[in-house]
Amino acid sequence: MYIVGLVIPVPAEKMEAYRTWAENGARIFKKYGCLEIVESWEDYVPDGKQTDFRRAVGAKEGEKIVFTWQIWPDKASLSAAEARMHADGALDVEGEIPFDPSRLIVGCFNPLHVMGRG
Repeated sequence: MYIVGLVIPVPAEKMEAYRTWAENGARIFKKYGCLEIVESWEDYVPDGKQTDFRRAVGAKEGEKIVFTWQIWPDKASLSAAEARMHADGALDVEGEIPFDPSRLIVGCFNPLHVMGRG
């Protein structure tokens, strides 16, 4: 199992546009081998004393935080899928992106402990 995590500031009024963006992206990632994607819309994101999700992505007034992760079989599967998606043009953007991609945070992780999965 290999995890890709993202934190994204999205204008509150673009929630439905983001949902559509995410659903379209999930279909693409599934086609290329992604096992699971969870897209989470801010419900409770407190301000921290030193840092927090908002400061990390430079969130502006009226933006909500999206916390999302993808589960891939392993790092090699993700790397191969990314290469194929770029070669196929699957990741080419059509239309408006409902957030500022320059402020999203992405990271890839190897799980240390997993609860609730077989």
